[in-house]
Amino acid sequence: MQNIRHLSYNDIENYFLQLGEKKFRAKQIWEWLWQKHAHSFDEMTNLSKELRNTLQQQFTLPALKTDTIQHSDDGTVKSRFTTFDGYKVEGVLIPTEERKTACVSSQIGCSLTCKFCATGFMDRKRNLTYDEIYDQVVLLNQQSEKIFNQKLTNIVFMGMGEPLLNYNNVLQAIERISAEDGLFMSTKRITVSTAGVAKMIKKLGDDKVRFKLALSLHAANDKKRNEIMPINENNNIRSLTEALNYFYKQTGNEITFEYILFKDFNDSQQDADELIKLYRQIPVDLVNIIEYNPIENTTFTKPDDATTTNFMEYLESKKVNARLRKSRGKDIDAACGQLANKG
Repeated sequence: MQNIRHLSYNDIENYFLQLGEKKFRAKQIWEWLWQKHAHSFDEMTNLSKELRNTLQQQFTLPALKTDTIQHSDDGTVKSRFTTFDGYKVEGVLIPTEERKTACVSSQIGCSLTCKFCATGFMDRKRNLTYDEIYDQVVLLNQQSEKIFNQKLTNIVFMGMGEPLLNYNNVLQAIERISAEDGLFMSTKRITVSTAGVAKMIKKLGDDKVRFKLALSLHAANDKKRNEIMPINENNNIRSLTEALNYFYKQTGNEITFEYILFKDFNDSQQDADELIKLYRQIPVDLVNIIEYNPIENTTFTKPDDATTTNFMEYLESKKVNARLRKSRGKDIDAACGQLANKG
């Protein structure tokens, strides 16, 4: 049976016409699926019981379910969700005074094997479908309203998986999230983070997307980047520079660099100089310097506070728009690079 959320509005309209029903039934169903977030046909109370039974016999309506919730001392909330076929995937609600951000996943596991990321040590089981990604946002938004009495303000695709290796589902999810007959969130408040798939960054430009793009850089020369991010071997810094400039030319959208500091690996003045040189070759709006969060199976550690401060001050002295991003949710393995379906 087909997942009813994988039908277009026109498909649903045609289905009802073939049943001998009125066209407005499609609008009712569409609202239940994408605005009222019904997770069963029985919830669709403005349809007759007979029609609900017919739909149940013809279609499936799988939805993510919340499996476990963990609360950090700093207010961060990590949720583990279960898919219809029994897989687990994590999402994080990150609250600050100004914003409530949902960090969502795009894949179950990851195929990229980045050496500093817990998800990279998992196998990729499958891509999440666009309705599963949508469900993450819905569930995290409901959490935000319940706990903080405020809707989500921002969404970042920085959870498990590489969004650009699940391109169509990610773009369809964002379409539903931003659509007037969906969650109606501004695309300016959505950021997609990539480890660097040059071909797909260019495709984002060709598709004239309206959301922001972040590159997980973490080293500004190929030798070091190859060492920690194997994807760089086929997507080197030169190809990423070309792709990001193309993306900006086509869209004018903001580009961010994400740069985790690792002790004695990428935290020297020479590393900063390489980062500055790259920053000046691409219209980067912001460089997020990120505290490293320890995970199992690696020898990486975070630099001391003095080294981090010196690195930041050096960037600022060279007119780089840089910000130090403090870790959130570290005590529940919800911080950057820590999502791994533990337990």
